[in-house]
Amino acid sequence: ITTSLMIFAGITMAFSGAFIMLWFYGQHWFLDFSFLGTNMRDLFQVHTINLSVAVWVGFIALFGIATDDGVLIGTYLDQSMARNKTKSIGEIRAAVREAGLKRIKPAIMTTATTIIALLPVLTSTGRGADIMIPMAIPAFGGMVVAAITYFITPVLYSWREEKKLGV
Repeated sequence: ITTSLMIFAGITMAFSGAFIMLWFYGQHWFLDFSFLGTNMRDLFQVHTINLSVAVWVGFIALFGIATDDGVLIGTYLDQSMARNKTKSIGEIRAAVREAGLKRIKPAIMTTATTIIALLPVLTSTGRGADIMIPMAIPAFGGMVVAAITYFITPVLYSWREEKKLGV
């Protein structure tokens, strides 16, 4: 299993989050409550979203963002393993933990800024909102679920390195 395949596992997670968010938007119970007198279904304009060019453009944007996060973590895992010359399971896990802890902050910052930046798009009502909202839904849902890959990629990496040791 290569580092690239681990990165694509993260992209698969992100795409599943995007499809889940599209499904949520079609459900009558999703965001069916009021907060400070504002109906959340109205605020986020929740209704069935058909797969369109705008939705697929959102998937393309999500692909780029999820790839960036995966490469950020995967590259540093590779560098950490090369630098530490691990010979035992404990050393492998320590090197993976070190790499994960050093790169989790930039990855979370990327995800958080993307999610926060998409909130005004998801609540927009003006000109172009009918195109921008379907673009933002997959990116938003995908980035929320893609946060799981911050933990999955290092675990897969550790598993691969432990298998190389033959343990």
